Amino acid sequence: MPVKKNDKQPVIKEFAISSTDTGSVPVQIALITKRISELTEHMKIHKKDFSTKRGLLKLVAQRKKYLNYLKKKNKELYDKTVHHLGLK
Repeated sequence: MPVKKNDKQPVIKEFAISSTDTGSVPVQIALITKRISELTEHMKIHKKDFSTKRGLLKLVAQRKKYLNYLKKKNKELYDKTVHHLGLK
């Protein structure tokens, strides 16, 4: 179950760098984090849903790659994003 457009808009506005920004790295990290939290709640109820678990692990790995990229390119924005999302 993907994140609905109405659910994405507040996240995009919160992390957007400019007014037309929808795909920058901080926005992508925030959207993936939202999806991870939703899947984590699903996994608490459905412990044996292995296909969802695999998707969850893939999302965690993807977020880690984005975070590493952002850390290399813009350390200040990385610190701000990690602090705002409450990661690490």
